[in-house]
Amino acid sequence: MRQTVSTLFILVCFALVTSATAAFPQTSAGKPVVKQSTAPQTNVSSGPEMFKAYCAACHGPNAKGNGPAAASLKKAPSDLTLLAKNNGGKFPEDRFRELVERNAQVIEHGTLDMPLWGPVFRSLRGGDDGAKLRVYNLMKYVETLQGH
Repeated sequence: MRQTVSTLFILVCFALVTSATAAFPQTSAGKPVVKQSTAPQTNVSSGPEMFKAYCAACHGPNAKGNGPAAASLKKAPSDLTLLAKNNGGKFPEDRFRELVERNAQVIEHGTLDMPLWGPVFRSLRGGDDGAKLRVYNLMKYVETLQGH
């Protein structure tokens, strides 16, 4: 079942990550125009591929929070390379899973700018088991980016 939760934002991420910022028409405020598409299928075991497809548009290809869609968001995306540093030197696996898998708005995130990836991942090939594997492999990839 395709989820419509945060579909617009998911579509922004995919559209922006596959194109350079300059390729998008700008609004009068200088923000990128949103193009719609469906969430792409990715290799469930490839953290880097999933990061590029689902996260890099906002968090940037280097995970520093400077992706091409970042300027259009209400709240700046997190610098994902600082997750361990900001958690006493330990990568916050449980918190990462909670934010990525969540099925409802996480109040402290501040906005619904970040898609509800749990329902999206479950709608892709593999269902619930595939979604869990996607989150795990994505998390393990982000963990490798700490301190970069």
